[in-house]
Amino acid sequence: MTWSIVARDPKTGAFGVAVATKFFAVGSICPYGRSDVGALSTQALVNPLYGVNGMRMLAAGVPAPDAVRLLTTPDEGRETRQLHVVDGAGRNAAHTGRDCIDWSGHVLAAGVSVAGNMLAGPQVAQETLRVYQANLDQPLAERLIRALEAGDAAGGDKRGRQSACLVIHSGEEYPELDLRVDDHTLPLPELRRLWDVARTHYLPFKSCLPKKGDPVGIYDRTKILDIVAKAQAALS
Repeated sequence: MTWSIVARDPKTGAFGVAVATKFFAVGSICPYGRSDVGALSTQALVNPLYGVNGMRMLAAGVPAPDAVRLLTTPDEGRETRQLHVVDGAGRNAAHTGRDCIDWSGHVLAAGVSVAGNMLAGPQVAQETLRVYQANLDQPLAERLIRALEAGDAAGGDKRGRQSACLVIHSGEEYPELDLRVDDHTLPLPELRRLWDVARTHYLPFKSCLPKKGDPVGIYDRTKILDIVAKAQAALS
C-alpha cells in the first residue's frame, strides 16, 4: 500500500511527511519524525519498529543510508517492505523490497524522497517529486500537499483512495502540524481543506504556545486573538 513523500526544508530545517493510500488511517502507522533529527515513512507491509528504532538511530547521529541498512538487513520480511528516510543533515536513503507489489519503487533528490507501492505506475512518484521541487517557494506543508495532489492526478494508488496524512516537525519537541484523514472517499481534497482551516486559526494560535526559549508563551487572550486576526487578514 501507499505512496509518500519525506522532506527536509533547507531554509527552515523543518521535516515533513505526507502520505496517501487506499488503506484505513495511514497516518497512524507510516510517518515518523522529530525536529532536528529526521523523518521517515515505513510502508508496504509496514514494520512500525522501523519507525521507532529508525528515529532512535537518527537521534544518535546515524546517517540515513546506514539507518536503512541497519533496519532492513536483520528483518526477514524486508523484501515485502518499503522504507525511506531523510536525516538531520538532509541525507536520504530508501529501500523497496523486491516482493513489494508493482508498481513499486522510489526516487530521491536533495533533501527529499518519494516512495510508493501498489501505484498506477512510476509516473506517480516522478510527478510527486517534480511538483515538490517546482514549489520550493511555498511553505513546506503546501509543497507536500501539492506534491501528493500531483501524484494522485498521475494515477496514485491503483486500488483507489481512502486515507491521507500530513505531519510537520519544525523546531519543537511536539509537531507543528499533524493532520489526518483516516477514512474518506476523497482524502486529499479533505486533507487540503484541513490545511486551509489550520492556516486560518490553528497555526496562529499554536504559535502562542510555550516553546523552546519561551516556556510560558503568550497567554493573554486579547493578544492571542490579535495574532489570529492578523494571520487571517494576511491570508485573505
